[in-house]
Amino acid sequence: MNPRIFVGAAAGALVVILILFGFSGSVSDIGKGGFLTPSTEEQIIYPVEIELHDLTVLEVSEKEATLEVKFKISNPNFKSIMLQHIKYSVYHNDVRIAVGELGSTPEGFLASPNYYIITNERPVPLGEKFTIKNTGQTPELWEALTSWKNSGEELNWRISGEVFFNLSSITAGYENILEFDFSKHD
Repeated sequence: MNPRIFVGAAAGALVVILILFGFSGSVSDIGKGGFLTPSTEEQIIYPVEIELHDLTVLEVSEKEATLEVKFKISNPNFKSIMLQHIKYSVYHNDVRIAVGELGSTPEGFLASPNYYIITNERPVPLGEKFTIKNTGQTPELWEALTSWKNSGEELNWRISGEVFFNLSSITAGYENILEFDFSKHD
């Protein structure tokens, strides 16, 4: 047989696939019906759910303190999402004491992303440790950190920030931003 027939058949199959994805509005990879099920209803993308799992003082010395923050991320959607990153700020008595970021967004040509895939089956805990340096300008903060570590008396803390996520999809995906704010009194 002539090998040109096989090449022509493969090229024809590729053209059919491109037409299916490129010009058809019926392809849905976020609906419950399946990948090639026509969608007659508007698809609703629900935002991720974020909870503060823990804020802990791990170590306090005269020069620095090490704290750990943990978030719990849940996905209420049918399909998985890509959590790009979480930006957050930690406050004590409404004075910012730390800023952090979990994950990353690629910047530049050679940068690679650090995404977290969040499925709808179970929540994912994400967290990190961070260090606060004692500059000597905030003695009340250092006293509060020491008493929290030694006696369990909590800081008057607040954590606020943003979660950046999108669908793990080729055909339907754009960046979504969810703001959050947790405090000692929640």
